[in-house]
Amino acid sequence: MAVAQQERAIRTRRVILEAAAAIFDERGYESTTISEILERAEVTKGALYFHFPSKGDLARGVLDAAVTTDGVRPQALKLQEMIDTLLLLAYRLPREPMLSAALRLAVDLESRRKFGTAWPDWTELLAGFLREGKGRGEVLPHVDETEIGRMIVATWTGVRVVTEGLPDTYDLPCEIASLLQLLLPAVATATVLPRLEISAARAAHLYDDMPAWRAEVAESDVVGLTH
Repeated sequence: MAVAQQERAIRTRRVILEAAAAIFDERGYESTTISEILERAEVTKGALYFHFPSKGDLARGVLDAAVTTDGVRPQALKLQEMIDTLLLLAYRLPREPMLSAALRLAVDLESRRKFGTAWPDWTELLAGFLREGKGRGEVLPHVDETEIGRMIVATWTGVRVVTEGLPDTYDLPCEIASLLQLLLPAVATATVLPRLEISAARAAHLYDDMPAWRAEVAESDVVGLTH
């Protein structure tokens, strides 16, 4: 019973957060009301405030949820895992309000002053990939993992923001693949670089694989609870 209640609570929290993210993405933080979130999520005010005491907590929840490696399978190369994380994010962001809302909150100056951003968390996540990759001989010895992680976060974000403002239509996975193809020669060792797969096609494949990945994760979680 306790496990079922916990699962319901997790689902309810997710429904609320997704509803808030969708409206933040459509209208911005300031224009979003709690009433709209309640209506979109189809939950009671008590349920919402149980999980999120304020609209600000919802915004922070969206930012936290956007830092994710969901769908990224372990690879022989840690650099490939980092690439997969960035490519998959590029494919998901235009399709998932949770991710695009987090970016909208981050680039809005007023929201940024109130809640900060997830950029430091992303920087540390990428630095972790680079740090482990360096330990395996995948990353050039002179590379500063935190600096490169920060540069990747900055340029990834810049690609998204700039291409949204240009008159033509740009495919984000293609643009991010181009960015990584430019950056990785300054990061990866000569023997590892040719082994890295960096393409929009890989981004699409990772996205298509997510249902299977999630099913495997869920099955693993169930096995863990029963042992």
